[in-house]
Amino acid sequence: MSSKQFVMNSFCGWDGETLVLNVLGKPSAKQDVIGKAKGNQLKISVTATPVGGRATDHMVRFLANEFGVTNADIEVVFGRFNVNKQLRIKSPKKLPSVISKHLAS
Repeated sequence: MSSKQFVMNSFCGWDGETLVLNVLGKPSAKQDVIGKAKGNQLKISVTATPVGGRATDHMVRFLANEFGVTNADIEVVFGRFNVNKQLRIKSPKKLPSVISKHLAS
């Protein structure tokens, strides 16, 4: 499937081997955690403060570990300085349960 044909009707979907995530970020949280879907976004909380894109950078490092990829395998398509983001994760080695359950349904 080419990226031009890719359509996402929920918070995540596949574009070839790349997982696309629509994220609602929550900076300055008590802990780094992947939460539940909220509409067409997946809530992801991180402990970093939202200063100069630091919370997004922290989120990328956290998610790289969760998906078994390097930081460079995660592209922030939009939302580096916003709570609304889209991420593209190249060839994830593992999927967090909320995502694997959603993709299986």
